[in-house]
Amino acid sequence: MSHLTNLTDDYYKSYDYNNLRQQTKKQYKYFINVMLNTEVDGVKLSTLDYKKFPTITAKKAYNLWCDKGIHMANHIMSASRLLFNHGLREELCQINPFENIRRRAVEKRKVVWSRGDVQKLLDTAYGDFSTRNIGLIAHMAYEWCQRLGDMRMLTWENINFDTQSVEIEQSKRNTDVHLPIEDDLFVMLKQQEKDFGFQDYVAPRPYPINGVYLPYSLTKLPKYGRKLMDEAGLSKELRLSDLRRTGVTEMVEAGVGIGQIMSVTGHQDPSSVKPYMKNTLKSAEYALTTRRKA
Repeated sequence: MSHLTNLTDDYYKSYDYNNLRQQTKKQYKYFINVMLNTEVDGVKLSTLDYKKFPTITAKKAYNLWCDKGIHMANHIMSASRLLFNHGLREELCQINPFENIRRRAVEKRKVVWSRGDVQKLLDTAYGDFSTRNIGLIAHMAYEWCQRLGDMRMLTWENINFDTQSVEIEQSKRNTDVHLPIEDDLFVMLKQQEKDFGFQDYVAPRPYPINGVYLPYSLTKLPKYGRKLMDEAGLSKELRLSDLRRTGVTEMVEAGVGIGQIMSVTGHQDPSSVKPYMKNTLKSAEYALTTRRKA
């Protein structure tokens, strides 16, 4: 039988996969592994014949993933589609069982944090060694307006202490952004380097597994983040993933131009910034005050 793991091994040897950025490769491998280890009707997907993989099984797997979170489910399905598309290109299989599965829409969140809530989170996180690295991931996501996934995978080679700047490879758009490091965060990163500079990741899980320091997984980070937010007394409505949106919204309200915002967020199309443009009292006051001064 042509087990799905055989197709996976072939994909990992392909030019398409090996030409991806390291961070993107790690994420694809993570999502594919989740798919392989999923059980449908008591059978693990990794054991199925990829040449006869039923579409109904793919649909059931997607529904199981959606039960745990639609956003994550869509990532897993995208990676699964890539895997089977590789099989089609190499004439290893004849169908992609994930191709015609309709994605569920993720409700657009509009929640933003107050600066007071951000400070509560950081005060709580930095006060305990076991939560410090989660706090640093959140701090970087908020300060640089970046995604949590990219921050959890950030390595020391991305940080330039001489120029007090960071270079981030955004996994979603394969875009590079170059950003300054604000003084308070810079001090924290200098201390972090003393404690964790002996390994690759800026903010790994604080305790090694079999002697190896690993980044937080995409599933563990929100789980530990929720526990930390509860300890800080923050609203259940807030999520760590809202911190990027919060930082961008603050730039909009401060009157920062779209071009400058895009240089931070990595967006290539100005229309992508529009969801952050809100009619707020603060932005209206800025607009009218600027108008009077003109």
